[in-house]
Amino acid sequence: MKDKLKKIKFSTTQMIVFGFLAAIILGTALLMLPFATREGETTKLVDALFTATTSICVTGLTTVNTLSHWTTFGHIVILILIQFGGLGVITFTTTILLIMRKRITLRERLLIQEAYNLDTLRGLVRLTIKIMKGTFLVEGIGALLYSFSFIPKYGFFSGLGRAIFNAVSAFCNAGMDILGEVSLADYVSDPLVNFTTMALIILGGIGFPVWWDVLEKLKKSFKEKFHLKTFLRSLRLHTKIAVGTTIILILTGTVVIFIMEYNNKGTIGNLGFGSKVMASMFQSVTTRTAGFFTIPQENLTSDSAFISIVLMFIGGSPSGTAGGVKTVTIAMIFLAAISIVKGKQDVELHRRKIADFYIKKALAVILVSASVLFISTILLSVVEGGNFLDVMFETTSALATVGLTRGITPTLTTVGKVIIVITMYLGRIGPMSMALAFNLKSVKGNGKHLPEENISVG
Repeated sequence: MKDKLKKIKFSTTQMIVFGFLAAIILGTALLMLPFATREGETTKLVDALFTATTSICVTGLTTVNTLSHWTTFGHIVILILIQFGGLGVITFTTTILLIMRKRITLRERLLIQEAYNLDTLRGLVRLTIKIMKGTFLVEGIGALLYSFSFIPKYGFFSGLGRAIFNAVSAFCNAGMDILGEVSLADYVSDPLVNFTTMALIILGGIGFPVWWDVLEKLKKSFKEKFHLKTFLRSLRLHTKIAVGTTIILILTGTVVIFIMEYNNKGTIGNLGFGSKVMASMFQSVTTRTAGFFTIPQENLTSDSAFISIVLMFIGGSPSGTAGGVKTVTIAMIFLAAISIVKGKQDVELHRRKIADFYIKKALAVILVSASVLFISTILLSVVEGGNFLDVMFETTSALATVGLTRGITPTLTTVGKVIIVITMYLGRIGPMSMALAFNLKSVKGNGKHLPEENISVG
């Protein structure tokens, strides 16, 4: 039996699927312990499962109040789950092996390469170490900046604890906090809290390969005479697409939400002009799978709620802490459409041809994600009823691991909670990862060249 177990080898997708599942089960067990819940509160199994799942999937939807329901032990468990979920199974496991001074084998290097979609095996262990160091450095800076707002209000130790929790949660795009029931609404006009949170969300969601590429090219550029154009040209195409799409989505979302909510007294209508712009930008950024909010989501106009759903569905960038179908995926589809309109055979950008495989993969990711969203929305609508837009907002938030809600989460029935738990899990590991996890055969041709035939499209 032991020999058979030793022969079992997991692919990267299978490690992600079972790794997250194991972490959820462990987290649920820890949160069910009596000393994880405050005196006078009781934790149902479904609520412990929901909290463990939303933490490890860095979603942020909660059925119980994170601050008042859980003890310090419970908060620490949630924080560790968030950090684990944000960094991912592969990075976290590799780091533990390094701490234990275990040798990183070729197989483990291949897992890292596949997890971060890299085209070389060189420097992968160093990359993992840099990711961990960079993560803790950015989270540390974020916690320090938060401290200037939280310590004066809550006291040194309590304020520092909240600052650390918030920094980790923001960087991992989790959206959970221990500030109360209104997230960051009390800080809607506080530039320090707003811009610190947005910076952490963007840095976590942009993707670690982008970090690696930008820092490497910056270091190389400063060794020579720095030229902005030369630096930008030297960046990988992936980096250009991820950063460019992120900027476009943030700016577009900010402008649209600002216009639609300008006179809405339930959101930004009573704020000054500067605060309106900042709140609109925060909404645009947080829908990119972060989950914090400074304005009540249930008070958004239907138009803004729909725009938020679109932004949530797109999410962040690949190999980062964010969810969604990813910026690069959406960019691929738009580029493919543009190439068809222009009558071009190949999909091109910055004098580079994008392989057909990536276009097909983008289509598959969007189709599978949209299918999961459709099914979960219908199921939740049948079980819970209510306004369909609110239900779709909830399921999109769960699938894209965002954490925003229009008031549905606290009122969910047990069946509704289970639906959202499954949706969050599928959203975090990726519908495609789930489909591929049980397909042990690699993608390859069938060895035949079949004749082509024309069909009608559109």
